[in-house]
Amino acid sequence: MARVKETYPVLGITCASCVSKIETVLNKTDGVIEANVNFATEKVTIEYDNEKLDLDKIEKIIKNIGYELIT
Repeated sequence: MARVKETYPVLGITCASCVSKIETVLNKTDGVIEANVNFATEKVTIEYDNEKLDLDKIEKIIKNIGYELIT
Protein backbone atom coordinates (compact mmCIF):
# COMPACT_ATOMS: atom_id res chain seq x y z
CA MET A 1 0.00 0.00 0.00
CA ALA A 2 1.28 3.42 -0.95
CA ARG A 3 -0.30 6.14 1.17
CA VAL A 4 -0.77 9.59 -0.32
CA LYS A 5 -1.98 12.60 1.67
CA GLU A 6 -2.94 15.76 -0.19
CA THR A 7 -5.07 18.87 0.25
CA TYR A 8 -7.19 20.41 -2.50
CA PRO A 9 -9.69 23.27 -2.77
CA VAL A 10 -13.31 22.25 -3.36
CA LEU A 11 -15.80 24.54 -5.12
CA GLY A 12 -19.41 24.59 -3.96
CA ILE A 13 -19.02 24.22 -0.19
CA THR A 14 -21.59 26.57 1.32
CA CYS A 15 -22.54 25.01 4.67
CA ALA A 16 -21.74 22.41 7.31
CA SER A 17 -24.05 19.97 5.55
CA CYS A 18 -21.81 20.16 2.47
CA VAL A 19 -18.81 19.29 4.61
CA SER A 20 -20.61 16.33 6.12
CA LYS A 21 -21.77 15.04 2.74
CA ILE A 22 -18.29 15.16 1.20
CA GLU A 23 -16.63 13.56 4.23
CA THR A 24 -19.23 10.80 4.46
CA VAL A 25 -18.98 9.85 0.79
CA LEU A 26 -15.19 9.94 0.69
CA ASN A 27 -14.72 8.06 3.96
CA LYS A 28 -16.98 5.26 2.64
CA THR A 29 -14.94 4.98 -0.57
CA ASP A 30 -12.68 1.95 -0.90
CA GLY A 31 -9.07 3.09 -0.76
CA VAL A 32 -9.70 6.22 1.32
CA ILE A 33 -7.92 6.08 4.65
CA GLU A 34 -9.23 9.42 5.92
CA ALA A 35 -10.90 12.50 4.45
CA ASN A 36 -11.47 15.79 6.26
CA VAL A 37 -13.07 18.94 4.90
CA ASN A 38 -12.31 22.37 6.32
CA PHE A 39 -15.37 24.58 5.91
CA ALA A 40 -13.48 27.84 6.55
CA THR A 41 -10.85 27.21 3.87
CA GLU A 42 -13.13 25.15 1.58
CA LYS A 43 -10.44 22.48 1.25
CA VAL A 44 -10.40 18.72 1.57
CA THR A 45 -7.45 16.82 2.99
CA ILE A 46 -7.54 13.25 1.83
CA GLU A 47 -5.27 10.34 2.66
CA TYR A 48 -5.68 7.37 0.36
CA ASP A 49 -4.07 4.22 -0.98
CA ASN A 50 -2.96 5.11 -4.50
CA GLU A 51 -2.93 1.45 -5.49
CA LYS A 52 -6.72 1.36 -5.05
CA LEU A 53 -7.66 4.93 -5.91
CA ASP A 54 -6.28 7.77 -7.99
CA LEU A 55 -6.93 11.49 -8.15
CA ASP A 56 -9.14 11.19 -11.26
CA LYS A 57 -11.50 8.82 -9.42
CA ILE A 58 -11.59 11.13 -6.40
CA GLU A 59 -12.47 14.07 -8.68
CA LYS A 60 -15.31 12.06 -10.26
CA ILE A 61 -16.70 11.02 -6.87
CA ILE A 62 -16.76 14.62 -5.67
CA LYS A 63 -18.28 15.83 -8.96
CA ASN A 64 -21.03 13.18 -8.74
CA ILE A 65 -22.24 14.65 -5.44
CA GLY A 66 -22.29 18.22 -6.75
CA TYR A 67 -18.88 19.73 -5.98
CA GLU A 68 -15.68 20.40 -7.90
CA LEU A 69 -12.20 19.38 -6.78
CA ILE A 70 -9.54 21.84 -7.96
CA THR A 71 -6.26 20.08 -8.75
